[in-house]
Amino acid sequence: MSELKVRISEIFYSLQGETKTIGLPTVFVRLTGCPLRCGYCDTAYAFNGGEVVTVASVLAEVAKYNPRYVTVTGGEPLAQRNCFNLLVELAEQGYEVSLETSGALDVSPVDPRVVKVMDLKAPSSGEMHRNRYENIQWLLPHDQVKFVVANRDDFNWAAFKLAEYDLTAKVSEVLFSPVYGELNPTELAEWILTDNLPVRMQIQLHKYLWNDEPGH
Repeated sequence: MSELKVRISEIFYSLQGETKTIGLPTVFVRLTGCPLRCGYCDTAYAFNGGEVVTVASVLAEVAKYNPRYVTVTGGEPLAQRNCFNLLVELAEQGYEVSLETSGALDVSPVDPRVVKVMDLKAPSSGEMHRNRYENIQWLLPHDQVKFVVANRDDFNWAAFKLAEYDLTAKVSEVLFSPVYGELNPTELAEWILTDNLPVRMQIQLHKYLWNDEPGH
């Protein structure tokens, strides 16, 4: 399995900027390619290019940092079929592994040791029609669901979906994140408080620390 290949845009060591492990030192493995084109995408550089490498070489690079946490991201990592094997191999090394996925592709084959951080795409993304709601049945108690919010319409839609699928009863965290540079984080915070939503608001820490530079 370690000789299987994946296309990688970058592997880097940084602080986790989002999710339940925000602020913790983490190795990021960014896979190349994505079938979605969200209007606010901040990793378009990972749509193309990259380098084809073996899973074994990815494991060796990750091990150099002696990490506790590893995040597999993209692009959309599940667009590469060997991503599932990569996740298994990382989990076998004893890392706490998370997967950042758009929610548009089937998550059922993901190793249950891996924390799935799954988006549900709101209207402003332009990709709401790609939401694969059947994925919700495959979410485990340690998983997380993320809504990226650009405006009040997005917020109202996300609040509706939160209740419709009873997400807080299914996963460990429901995350609301403002689109960087489009929605004032304070506005989102006030909406959450006014509606008393059982969610965790997050901002993208890495963008405030490193000004949205790749490799952070």
